[in-house]
Amino acid sequence: MMSFSIKRTAQLVSFLLLTLSVPLCHSSTFAATKKQERVSESELAAKVDALIEGELKKSGITPAPLANDEDFLRRVTFDLAGRMPTTSEVLLFGLDSTSDKRRAVIEELLKSDDYGVNWARYWRDVIYLRATDMRARLNEAQFVDWMTTQLNENKSWQEITTDLLTASGDVRENGSTALIFAHEGDPAELAAETSRIFLGIQIQCANCHDHPTDKWKRKDFHELAAFFPRVRVRPVRDSTPRTFEVVSMNQGNQFARRVQMLKNPEFLFRSYDRNRDGKLTQQEVQRTRMARGFEQLISRADTDGDKALTAEELKSLPLPENTQRFMSEYYMPDLNDPTSMGQVIQPVLFVGTKAPEGLDDLERREVLSKFLTSQANPWFSRAIVNRMWSEMLGEGFYMPIDDIGPERSAVYPEVLDALAQGFTASGYDLKWLCRTITNTRAYQRKMQKRSEGQMQTPFAAQLPTRLRGDQIFTAITQVFGVDDLQADPSAGNRRYQRSRSARGQFSSLFTFDPSTSQDEITGDVPQALFMMNSEALNGMLGANRSTKLAQIARDYPENKAAIQKLYLLTLSREPSAKELEICEDYFQQAEQRETALEDLMWSLLNSSEFITKR
Repeated sequence: MMSFSIKRTAQLVSFLLLTLSVPLCHSSTFAATKKQERVSESELAAKVDALIEGELKKSGITPAPLANDEDFLRRVTFDLAGRMPTTSEVLLFGLDSTSDKRRAVIEELLKSDDYGVNWARYWRDVIYLRATDMRARLNEAQFVDWMTTQLNENKSWQEITTDLLTASGDVRENGSTALIFAHEGDPAELAAETSRIFLGIQIQCANCHDHPTDKWKRKDFHELAAFFPRVRVRPVRDSTPRTFEVVSMNQGNQFARRVQMLKNPEFLFRSYDRNRDGKLTQQEVQRTRMARGFEQLISRADTDGDKALTAEELKSLPLPENTQRFMSEYYMPDLNDPTSMGQVIQPVLFVGTKAPEGLDDLERREVLSKFLTSQANPWFSRAIVNRMWSEMLGEGFYMPIDDIGPERSAVYPEVLDALAQGFTASGYDLKWLCRTITNTRAYQRKMQKRSEGQMQTPFAAQLPTRLRGDQIFTAITQVFGVDDLQADPSAGNRRYQRSRSARGQFSSLFTFDPSTSQDEITGDVPQALFMMNSEALNGMLGANRSTKLAQIARDYPENKAAIQKLYLLTLSREPSAKELEICEDYFQQAEQRETALEDLMWSLLNSSEFITKR
């Protein structure tokens, strides 16, 4: 029998057509947006700058000048490609006198394979660092490979979102299963993360009670969770290596029928209570399907010890833990009666409208993705625009970046709206968004210490932001001219031992949740000890062995040239006159030139500038 009948198909098509023409809302807060004309990146970047600079002028704040070429190139290369610019790229960019060279390098970086790898690792951290099941690390590599392909092929954010929400199959073969696998297919967890990641709204606070600070009601949360009760994560039998699969379990599964029968036992009594005394005995259920588990039922439910079961005794049985995971319908728990099944809830997006009844698992998830990505839902675009802007400028229009909503206030709301509308009109084109942001003067400004006025009116200057663990690892390999670093078992940190690869170990030690505000990100002692004492790094610092540093010592016999080379190699810039003077004095005082070179390289690697995007 076909799972998707002609009647149901017509019902769904009519419904989806309807969603494109009406607001997905409960109130005017979510008014439908008109179809936007596609705007060029340069045109919108100029509009964004005009709006920001107009507000700064009103506040009497003078924006910082544009960053110099070295700082801009390092910043944009990390942001778009996740790596440092090479020494030759820094020198050639500085020598380039064309007026549009910044725009040109942005295009080159967006076309590079590094773009997809960098942002795939970013989204890996967004998903996996909040996973409820650590087994989800099983398909990290598959997710990164899959996401890299999506990004480099410039699949729209709408397509990527839909794939993540509707994925199925073996987690070792299908990287798009990452989100569902990371949360074990649990409806409540998936509802919370779907809202947080794709809408920027923290609705999970409404799980047990109405949201304390937002308009969302408890029912809103559980109506969102009702899109997911039929998706399952289960082990693949006899698989080598061990793996899991995401599957759909639609209506009529055996466990659900048994639970329903216990909670509504009238059918059991009509079938098996032969003497109609309102009790079931061992003799009455002999040679029936109840016989096998009847003794266990007696032991759990026979409260008066008469070796028989009444309907009330069956109804009083506490449900097994995680019962919801085995049910084909979603039940909102009854807080006043935890032993009850609760209320059956139909799927509704809290910034949308109700899904048709009678849909199976995949159809429900497909409808949810339509709701989320509809142009009539402004929060889908706002969430990703706010997230990407924050990642590149160090601060978003809403902070924290995943706690936005109709009762939150954004800074520069006109700017956010302009970017969100432009992103929607682009067809949810992520490269378009990256191109627009990086071409703004707001992005390209010099880094400055912020004044008190700039705290209230941000984006007058670039903020220093901490590089993600993967970016630091890549930068280290670039400095030493190697493809990888050997694992360092002496790091003495359990987090560092979780992954076999050196990159995985390093990331476990250095990576932070990308949704965290920059002012909350601090280094720790294990990270500092690794950078200072790691055998993997110290083994490549020798100037008298076959290392990058030894090559520099040979190729640059003059101290000044060697110092300049080391600064370009590690920090992507020339040393200042003062820095050069200090370094040359140190070299003259050192007993051996090789030792001075090693000390300088070690110092630059351990500087805050090396692990910061300036």
